[in-house]
Amino acid sequence: MTHRIFSASRIRLLAGAALLALLAACSTLDQGQSPALEKNASWAVLPFENHTETPMAGSRAESIATALLSSRGIGSVKRYTGEAQQETLFDGRDAKRREDALAWARSEGVRYALLGAVDEWRYKVGVDGEPAVGVALEIVDVDSGATVWSGAGGQSGWSREALSAVGQKLIRKLLGTGLAGTR
Repeated sequence: MTHRIFSASRIRLLAGAALLALLAACSTLDQGQSPALEKNASWAVLPFENHTETPMAGSRAESIATALLSSRGIGSVKRYTGEAQQETLFDGRDAKRREDALAWARSEGVRYALLGAVDEWRYKVGVDGEPAVGVALEIVDVDSGATVWSGAGGQSGWSREALSAVGQKLIRKLLGTGLAGTR
């Protein structure tokens, strides 16, 4: 019978590879190239659509995104003050709400708007109850109405991690690419 002895460095290498594989399975990101954006331009965070059964999930993600834009050095960030929340899960007024919000941003002299949709914002059912978040973000040039960047992602956390912390990590990762070209 042959015994194979692993060195400590080989065990660390295998453990590191296993950890990376585990972490990679916890999040998924798809996003466009970083656009060249003006850092000192006026920004607005417009209503995030809530495609979940979790009340106020869109508003929670908006708050996180607003704080993260400010922490990234974006000087002037406004939040939309009009009708922001959906009445029901499938109220069919997303397009009208988006146009109203963009019209408000134009009237405020805003250059870029951050819009989003929350597709998942919950604790998974089961023994561990891991937090799970799914978000899509979009940066729009307000004058033209053209989308200059978009990204979407999903992330789950550990059983004792806060749902808002997982949401913040995901939104930070997405905005990291969306704002990378800011000058």
